[in-house]
Amino acid sequence: MGLNSLSYVLLLVGFALLIFGANYFVEGASKIAGYLKVSPLLIGLTIVAFGTSSPEATVSILAALNGNADVALGNIVGSNIFNITFVVGVTAMIAPLAVESETIRKEIPFTLLASASMFIFIADVILTEASTNVMTRSEGLVLLLIFSVFMYYIFEIARKNRHAEREEVAPDPAEKPTWGKQIILTLVGLAAIIFGGDLVVRNSTEIAMSLGMSETLVGLTIVAVGTSLPELVTSIIAALKKESDIAIGNIVGSNIFNILFVLGISATIIPLEVDPKIFLDVIIMIVLTLILMVFSRTNYKVGKIEGAILAAAYIIYMIYIIIRN
Repeated sequence: MGLNSLSYVLLLVGFALLIFGANYFVEGASKIAGYLKVSPLLIGLTIVAFGTSSPEATVSILAALNGNADVALGNIVGSNIFNITFVVGVTAMIAPLAVESETIRKEIPFTLLASASMFIFIADVILTEASTNVMTRSEGLVLLLIFSVFMYYIFEIARKNRHAEREEVAPDPAEKPTWGKQIILTLVGLAAIIFGGDLVVRNSTEIAMSLGMSETLVGLTIVAVGTSLPELVTSIIAALKKESDIAIGNIVGSNIFNILFVLGISATIIPLEVDPKIFLDVIIMIVLTLILMVFSRTNYKVGKIEGAILAAAYIIYMIYIIIRN
């Protein structure tokens, strides 16, 4: 029992680090955004999204290096489904999420594009009559290429926004920028997130394996939820602080980052063999992204009832994959 009970303790320590890290991280990042005159939405889509996705990146890349394609892929798909349903759902139930029309018009469709690309790249058997489904290095590089286009687009918006904000906002002389403090806060938060994410994944996988779960299931459930806790905590904290731009930007940005960057890098390092079971999960991820797009177009916000529907969808999905295993 010694080893297993230690795993449970370390799992809790990991969760605590994730929560503590996410809080400092949002605070530092939004302050820095203010100093740089960058809109909170952009900070959500970039710094916060990449920061909260760092556990996914760490886990999937390590899993790919260890030849664990099932965990690498399951983690990305599971995390994205968790983000779209549970994270958006719970956050919207706490405070309805206002969605900037710009985000809906461009970012959510971009998430769809990323998800569709992923589906095409893993569907070798269906599309090319190959004998197995493999995500190849060249496909990984294509995802990284699409990612660089997305980054270019984000920086273009940032540039335009800065000019607009400069003209609108006169700096507040009372508030002196504390650059050093905010940068340290952000970095400490990020380090806690990465370290906590690593603890969560390693120990949850150990516990799950000892309970006889398959690797794909572990990737889709425990690892996915564990690595997505920063998104959940960060978005809830952002919503409570009335930073709904950071909350929604973080979720959408994380999903784009997970597929294009994390999966791109993982496949570029080592071609990933795909478990046919995961197809249905990728289709579910695409359908849920469409639903999120519809919800965010109604009154330009995701309301409490829509949030409840999304959170319920996640619980149903969880029950389904556990039964499927």
